[in-house]
Amino acid sequence: MHRLSSALIGTAAVALLATACTGTSEAPKANDDATKDVNITFWHGWSAPSEVAAIDANIKAFEAKHPNIHVKAVGNIADDKIKQALRAGGPNSPDVVSSFTTDNVGTFCASNVFSDLKPFLEKSAVDLDKTFPKALQDYTQFQGKRCTLPLLNDAYGLYYNKDAFKAAGITAPPKTLSEFDAAAKKLTKVKGDSYSQLGFMPNFHGFESTTTHFAAQWNPTYFTPEGKSNLAADPAFGKMLTWQSGLVKELGGFAKLEKYRATFGDEFGAKNPFHTGQVAMSIDGEWRLGMAKEAGVKFDIGVAPFPVPDDQADSYGKGYLSGTIIGIASTSQKQNAAWELVKYMTTDTDAVVNFANAIHNVPSTLDALKSPNLKADENFKVFLEIAQHPKSSTTPASPNGGAYQLTLQDFGFAFEAGKQTDLAAGLTKTDAQIDKDLAQAK
Repeated sequence: MHRLSSALIGTAAVALLATACTGTSEAPKANDDATKDVNITFWHGWSAPSEVAAIDANIKAFEAKHPNIHVKAVGNIADDKIKQALRAGGPNSPDVVSSFTTDNVGTFCASNVFSDLKPFLEKSAVDLDKTFPKALQDYTQFQGKRCTLPLLNDAYGLYYNKDAFKAAGITAPPKTLSEFDAAAKKLTKVKGDSYSQLGFMPNFHGFESTTTHFAAQWNPTYFTPEGKSNLAADPAFGKMLTWQSGLVKELGGFAKLEKYRATFGDEFGAKNPFHTGQVAMSIDGEWRLGMAKEAGVKFDIGVAPFPVPDDQADSYGKGYLSGTIIGIASTSQKQNAAWELVKYMTTDTDAVVNFANAIHNVPSTLDALKSPNLKADENFKVFLEIAQHPKSSTTPASPNGGAYQLTLQDFGFAFEAGKQTDLAAGLTKTDAQIDKDLAQAK
């Protein structure tokens, strides 16, 4: 399972804005009898045969424990279709819904298209702090309303080519950004007006090298307690952009890097530039391990946490977290039965471990992360540790999904290309645009 690209996230977020005016103000009462024979429908986004087989196996195990609840699973469902179905309601709408897009939690919760899970959690005596890492709790609620729960987890770290490191005389992965910059330059081999090997692709269009993934290493605060954009006030964002633009210049400049980037294959295909050796280091999620193996990568792969700012060296080991979310459709007339499925998939240790093993994702519960049944080699264990690091973080939910992230990303594009040179003024202007968009969403 991989994360959606920023562009797709933005499209989904914009499509969901209309939902804010169409969600029900109060969900149907959860008065169905979950002990009686019942059919429920579960919509999810998985589409690859191996992923579908894994989710079907999970559902089969659930039905074995709850023989009276029969689950109809429908896969390859995108967020725009979820929005349309939950707005319309009716007998063909789902009871349980999962999404890959954590950025839309704010929209799901604020628009009431997903039910408030607090009564269900209390009824089942689920202690969130004893069940889920804090960062996962954060991205599955919005302004105190919990309308989703985490269903598996994604952690981002540093991938590096061990063979390239050895050839360059680098004996260990960098831990601080100054060490990282030095390694990136040492690993870069210039060929004419291009490269035969680039140490790292820092440009924001470079797949997972996004403003938000980088900014997580500074533990930024995106919004004030009043809900206003905080980019200009928090030094983290200026420091991140200054570091990134500096590395762009040190590795040859924006135009030269963009020209080289045009030679890259598809991010999720066999010709990913890390697979082919075009880049020696990459920021990516745990799913890259399986993809690299399937691509038949010839070199030894190393994995480590992404480096941290030099003045935060004691926080090394943290990273950006994201993941799949799951909730109950507010239009469902079978909410108690739906809750049984949600509870099983998100809190049953065996269910979480088996699903994580099957699709090579990081488990989303504290018990599953420590389970002896979890299949984890040394590389995968790095992501397990990142997921549990107390300073690992994510991007907060907002009423208009990931729109604020795209606005920041757009400024990042302009700044790295030299089209915007006044960093402070640019961040202030970006704050104003985000605040304007949030006001319209509300």
